[in-house]
Amino acid sequence: MSVLDELPQNASVVVIRLRSLGDAVLTTPALRLLKAVRPDLRVSVVLDDVFAPLLESSSDIDEVIRADRKRRTQAIREIRKRLPALCLNLHGGTSSTWMTALSGAKHRAGFGHFRMDSVYNIRIPRAQHVLGLDEDAAVHTAQHIASAMFHLGVPQGDIPAARLFAAPLQRDRPYAVLHVVAAYETKQWAAERFRAIAAHVEQVHRLEPVIIAGPGQDHLLTQFAGLSTMPNLGIPQLMSLMAGAHLFIGNDSGPAHIAAAFGKPCAVIFGSSNSKVWGPWRTPSQVIETQWDCKPCPGDRCYAFDQPRCILSIEEASVARAVDALLQTS
Repeated sequence: MSVLDELPQNASVVVIRLRSLGDAVLTTPALRLLKAVRPDLRVSVVLDDVFAPLLESSSDIDEVIRADRKRRTQAIREIRKRLPALCLNLHGGTSSTWMTALSGAKHRAGFGHFRMDSVYNIRIPRAQHVLGLDEDAAVHTAQHIASAMFHLGVPQGDIPAARLFAAPLQRDRPYAVLHVVAAYETKQWAAERFRAIAAHVEQVHRLEPVIIAGPGQDHLLTQFAGLSTMPNLGIPQLMSLMAGAHLFIGNDSGPAHIAAAFGKPCAVIFGSSNSKVWGPWRTPSQVIETQWDCKPCPGDRCYAFDQPRCILSIEEASVARAVDALLQTS
């Protein structure tokens, strides 16, 4: 008998995700699988305050428990109030481990490679093992998270697209979103190249390019004078922007996963990171990258050259061709 088979009708299940943006979005396929098999379960997802709006309007869960980074004990109290039968830790950090340990749940599940694995009485094997893949096979993040549900008792099968919910932003013209920043320079395509692609999108496809950055990066939008920019975007506004877009173009990033969760065509530019693990999931997409023996790498700096050639070597023409292909087929 599986863990899910053991859970009583209408049992409480707490899923701890906390962060980050992309991981939270790519948790939604697994949540859809869980609800499809056990719609009676009362599913609560624990997210850091900043990411909570991602799932607060989701029909695939019952509620979001907000976890203030400075007051983790409050989140633990909220978890315990739900009297969970199952607490599933998908994060694996110190805070999420303590939340799991103190959840009061009969079943405490986490991946076997997590630290402090003695907290878990259900240790989930590596995704490759669950999915029946070769030990060194690349596994997309959505597959990795969904494998936890398969181990717990969801019948193994197709993993759906990510899904978010928001009212589309209304603008005067059809538009494309260009996300022009990244966490590391090894993942950030040059601003002048994004400007060239913005011109291509407008001139060839008659889409208004809308330029966005990220938290603490709005000062970089000054490089796009003369174009439409949207600074100070919170997650609800970002979701509405993506929901109304005709196309997403940008670096490998959380916003790319949000666009994919709304089913938007995505042209995603990859530098140091692994596109097989972090590429757009289940949406029309084009990954633009160049091949290097040193890829993927941690990305915090270039470990092989004086400059990150992986991202610097991507040409405007390659991105333009990807955009053309997406808009011809969408």
